[in-house]
Amino acid sequence: MTQWKKYKEDYTLMLESGFIAVNQADEDAAMKLFRAAELLDPENSLPKVGFGYLHLHKLELIQAVKMFEDVLEKEPKNEMAKAFLGLCTGLMPNHADKGEKILEQSIKSKDPMIKNLAASSIQFIEKFVKTTPGPAGKGKR
Repeated sequence: MTQWKKYKEDYTLMLESGFIAVNQADEDAAMKLFRAAELLDPENSLPKVGFGYLHLHKLELIQAVKMFEDVLEKEPKNEMAKAFLGLCTGLMPNHADKGEKILEQSIKSKDPMIKNLAASSIQFIEKFVKTTPGPAGKGKR
């Protein structure tokens, strides 16, 4: 493991690059960066959040939920994982209400980015998940 220590200072950069790779739809790079970060610090939950984020972007919601639940089991106060869990759960039509409840808890966060994510996720769920298509594309279930 001593060979890896020189990369420890780049840990945060690896994680950030992994999230950027997800946003750029570069799954291969994201996986490699998150795995490298996981090897450098196996106790840190952020690589697992990154894997969940990747699953979310691919709309593999069940896998994403599993990742975020695993993080929350280890770190119940992880606000990022909780907000993403709420979003993923809310995107599942049969679990939209449960997802909204999780997101309502996330709105109470002190982190403005988490608050914004939760608020916009609730709006999206209300507008697009909890409605059924009608003649004008509107209508509550």
